[in-house]
Amino acid sequence: MPDSPTQPIDIKHTSSRVLAIANQKGGVGKTTTAINLATALAAIGRRVLIIDSDPQGNASTGLGVAPGHRETGVYDVFIGEVPIAETIIGTNVPGLSLVPATVGLYGAEIELVDLSRREYRLADALADLGAAYDHVLIDCPPALGLLTLNALVAADSVLVPLQCEFFALEGLTQLTRTIDRVRERFNPRLQLQGVVLTMFDKRNNLSDLVAADARGFFGDKVYDTVIPRNVRISEAPSHGKPVLLYDLRCPGSQAYLMLASEMLRREERQRTAEGLPA
Repeated sequence: MPDSPTQPIDIKHTSSRVLAIANQKGGVGKTTTAINLATALAAIGRRVLIIDSDPQGNASTGLGVAPGHRETGVYDVFIGEVPIAETIIGTNVPGLSLVPATVGLYGAEIELVDLSRREYRLADALADLGAAYDHVLIDCPPALGLLTLNALVAADSVLVPLQCEFFALEGLTQLTRTIDRVRERFNPRLQLQGVVLTMFDKRNNLSDLVAADARGFFGDKVYDTVIPRNVRISEAPSHGKPVLLYDLRCPGSQAYLMLASEMLRREERQRTAEGLPA
């Protein structure tokens, strides 16, 4: 996480529920989780916005939005050229909208350094949307730089996809430490919502070992729902579709529907515990 001078917290928040999907390790199913969790939430009637804050733009591509069809995007929001409402486009999923990634996002880390309120650019922009969406999901890049920091400052909570492979837990200590630092210095409401196990192969003992290690380390922060290693999940992005549109009946689609339901139950319990309306 970039160093920043200590300063009073002055943060604006949207009334939407904002979830940052983050892991500084690549190849863990982060973007796949962002796309399909957003689709699952939209499928059960929620108004959902996904923000593609990864310069690779895979979330945009996976939702069927080719690079040539992205006139503006989150880069323009970060540098203050375009209000976020003017960058939002529809997708082939009813109820799911997108702020796409454009090529300018590759240089955003450098440009943000000299801008005022550099850590709050996304939070400030989202505040202008009010209650237009029930859920905003931010697909973060696989790095703990200013793009990810902006997502964490704007978010209510963080969802960490964790692949069931060797070395899976390496680096997560740094991520949890970063979440703690962001909470202390920038965003007091930020919480680790949970860890979702991805690429789970029930035929492989290693998946069970990683799952046991994760549950031993994170306890009940690890979701009961696991995302299986499933060829249909891998095929769907090449067709520009979430797996729920590509093959609703496959195990991967069913897992993401269960994940969305479990996430909503957890959020409801948390809000009840805090004395907030469900």
